[in-house]
Amino acid sequence: MDSTTATSLWDELIGSQPDPDLWVVLATLAAALAVVVPHGLWRLARNAVTIAHEGGHGLIALCTGRTLTGIRLHSDTSGLTVSRGKPYGIGMILTAAAGYTAPPLLGLGGAALLASGHITLLLWVATALLVAMLVMIRNAYGVLTVVLAGGSFLLVSWLAGPQVQAAFAYAVVWFLLLGGVRPAFELQAKRRRGGAGDSDVDQLSRLTHVPAGLWLFFFHAVSLSSLIGGGRWLLEV
Repeated sequence: MDSTTATSLWDELIGSQPDPDLWVVLATLAAALAVVVPHGLWRLARNAVTIAHEGGHGLIALCTGRTLTGIRLHSDTSGLTVSRGKPYGIGMILTAAAGYTAPPLLGLGGAALLASGHITLLLWVATALLVAMLVMIRNAYGVLTVVLAGGSFLLVSWLAGPQVQAAFAYAVVWFLLLGGVRPAFELQAKRRRGGAGDSDVDQLSRLTHVPAGLWLFFFHAVSLSSLIGGGRWLLEV
């Protein structure tokens, strides 16, 4: 790759692209709602939220000095991230709290990039994160789902035109914002039925001596605030 090509790619990456028409933003919002709300489609699409959830655990584990040993993604949309380090302290607390907060916060960050016109940058950053996560996946189903997700971003980034890239990026961010809200409500429903006894909120309660219900409220607050804030940014086109 010569210097001219590298410079062109860098300019494209950090440069801004035109905002899509309002109808594109609203159409992608409707598409995300159509995936998140019905149980059948959500059951399949939830795999993408699980990728973000477990990726959040893994990223914060690394950032807090823990040793990330592996991530598993399962066909029932559950997942498991294993890290080594002290079983207590701020690093463990932040790692445990990162799962349910990762999808909506990623959506909020994506909305900020789109609001500033950085559509290409968003697609490339998402691809890079998925490639980095792939290295830590430890089961075949997890590899398959991450490869499919990363391949989708890569194909759109390299082969699609600006309008398709914009529509894809907005659809993904809307999905993260909306899909980031539902898991906390699902967890709340499971706990009400006496299930999910070793969920993230239960682990956080043991680590911090703060009631699990308050941690669940915190997850609700993060996801709903991200949806409101990110939605406002996306609609300001």
